[in-house]
Amino acid sequence: MSKLNDFLTEAGIFYVATNDGAQPKLRPFGAHVEVDGVVHFAVGDFKAVYRQMLANPLCEIVACKPDGLWLRYTGKIVFDEDVKYADAMLENSPVLREIYNEKTGYVMKTFHLEEAEAYLMPPMGQPEKIL
Repeated sequence: MSKLNDFLTEAGIFYVATNDGAQPKLRPFGAHVEVDGVVHFAVGDFKAVYRQMLANPLCEIVACKPDGLWLRYTGKIVFDEDVKYADAMLENSPVLREIYNEKTGYVMKTFHLEEAEAYLMPPMGQPEKIL
């Protein structure tokens, strides 16, 4: 899992694909944290993407580095119940405290992927399965 987390960190921005009915939706994310050997992500419960994740938990995450190596991470979204994941996310990405706080009233939900696979995809050649 650390290889996945390291790749996401080095890429900076990654893209999360969900579905809105029959229409695929893709948007940039940046926040992630590895806790207990699992990479966790964050989303606001007021956002359309959160509602899409609840309706259809299948998603794909893609990140790319400047050298052309890219990551494909596919699985089923599972929302975390334990507050330790949200705490770790806020510790790892302090800018999120400006968004998710009592003043704004916005609530952050953390999630991870289960039944997941991850591949490093070179521009040419064969993918490397890392999860």
